[in-house]
Amino acid sequence: MTLPAQPTTWLDVPADHPFGINTLPYGVFSTSDDPTRRVGVRIAELVLDVGAVAAIGRDAGLVGDGPDLATAWLTPSLNAFLALGRPAWSVAREWLTEVLTDEVHREGVSPHLHPIADVELHLPIEVADYVDFYASEDHASNVGQIFRPDNAALPPNWKHLPIGYHGRSGTVVVSGTHVVRPSGQRKAPSDPAPVFGPSTRLDIEAELGYVVGGSTELGSRVSVDEAADHLFGVVILNDWSARDIQAWEYVPLGPFLGKSFATSISAWVTPLDALAAARIPLPGQADPQVLPYLQGDAFGLDVHLEVTLNGTVVSRPEHAAMYWSPAQMLAHLTVNGASIRDGDLFASGTISGPTRESRGSLLELTWNGSEPVTLDDGTTRGFLEDGDTVTMTAWAPGPDNSRIGIAEVTGTIVPTR
Repeated sequence: MTLPAQPTTWLDVPADHPFGINTLPYGVFSTSDDPTRRVGVRIAELVLDVGAVAAIGRDAGLVGDGPDLATAWLTPSLNAFLALGRPAWSVAREWLTEVLTDEVHREGVSPHLHPIADVELHLPIEVADYVDFYASEDHASNVGQIFRPDNAALPPNWKHLPIGYHGRSGTVVVSGTHVVRPSGQRKAPSDPAPVFGPSTRLDIEAELGYVVGGSTELGSRVSVDEAADHLFGVVILNDWSARDIQAWEYVPLGPFLGKSFATSISAWVTPLDALAAARIPLPGQADPQVLPYLQGDAFGLDVHLEVTLNGTVVSRPEHAAMYWSPAQMLAHLTVNGASIRDGDLFASGTISGPTRESRGSLLELTWNGSEPVTLDDGTTRGFLEDGDTVTMTAWAPGPDNSRIGIAEVTGTIVPTR
């Protein structure tokens, strides 16, 4: 694929900035002067109030018959913009690139740029439905060996369909939100009966989340080839997990309270259009061959993640190794006729690789707590303690050897209430 050369912005932005002109992620912000939540676009360490700028053009009669971006952006979430669909997303990106690269727009745009340090960031979408998948073969194999050591590591259906579960959309929170240690039932194999109390095996899961738009009708399907029309962008997603609660409850219906207490996502959504240079083939699905409805443009993404615990890098997962494509996940999600709603969010599942350094959860990194990780301050962790802060960052290759940033997600564990 031949990609266009990197445009030059009239802003003083370093060419190698991960949130430069090639990235332009969307978020929702407010300021102390104006607490109204509205859509913003990040350019380096600035936030552009895109609704205000688009309204200037609309009110001056400079906008033709295209989508009403100003109205969509002057709302407290990205959902109205997501509802406009792929053509409008492309128009918006072209317009944003123009106003930030053509010097003629400097005077009109500059008053609507805010230092990122001066804004408050909010959850970028009103999450409609949330689904978490299980798309890493290495992760699924590790979990199988830990939880089911006497059985096959992978379930018999794993390579035939993207396994997933429906999560709780109301507990998706924006980066920076504290995570309260969850309580629930737990029972170790040696315990005579279950007990209730705070989780003692609180974990992380390093994932990519996919933000969806362009709603569909109940009873319809989205094919693999049509999925890109609905995949708006990506966030880093930390699906916090209470492993002791999960281990006791998950048979036979799967995760419930062990997952539903908090899921953290980035404040900025990096558009799929910004990741054109990061599209790669999947590692391979030849044996067994997937069913026809899962065939098509099943692209992977070359995204590099880094996980730190209290400032110590503990893992560097690679999304390129994922077995299932986001396009296949969306196709499978809708193949039974389930509808898409604007603001739907689905996640890749834990991103893990074949080496210890590339495992995306403490469950795997410490092999269920038996091999603790050592932090830079000399302390060790099997699972998370109160006061621990976990931060995940990511990037993908862009044009001209640039880097496309995917905004960090961070959270600190606080004691059970």
